[in-house]
Amino acid sequence: MEFEFLGMQMNSISGGFFRFDETSFKVNGVKYEGSLLCVGNLLMSWSPRNFSQITTDSLSIFQTVRPIPELLIVGCGRYNHPLNPQVRQFIKSIGMKLEILDSRNAASTYNILNEEGRIVAAALLPYGVTS
Repeated sequence: MEFEFLGMQMNSISGGFFRFDETSFKVNGVKYEGSLLCVGNLLMSWSPRNFSQITTDSLSIFQTVRPIPELLIVGCGRYNHPLNPQVRQFIKSIGMKLEILDSRNAASTYNILNEEGRIVAAALLPYGVTS
């Protein structure tokens, strides 16, 4: 499945997330510091550094992604947090379902669903983020 991002710079994921630590993710042997946004087999750096920075603006790329992922998995860092109702409504208005998990489980869920061929996306804060 190919995704259209209107000219955004994306890197390819093959084989999923192998490792992550407090501040980064390791994908295909490459270490990515900070947060990641993933759709299908593509990934890019993502600006939020803590949970309060997950906003409609930080997720606005999904207004242009085609095909629209069926599910957005948000990795909150070390702990789950309730997502702002405005952000929930924004995701719903785009046509995606939403799953909120700690980043360890979010990455794992993303890998499984992506390997099954499902059209999914993940917005992941590093595991060391606690708020």
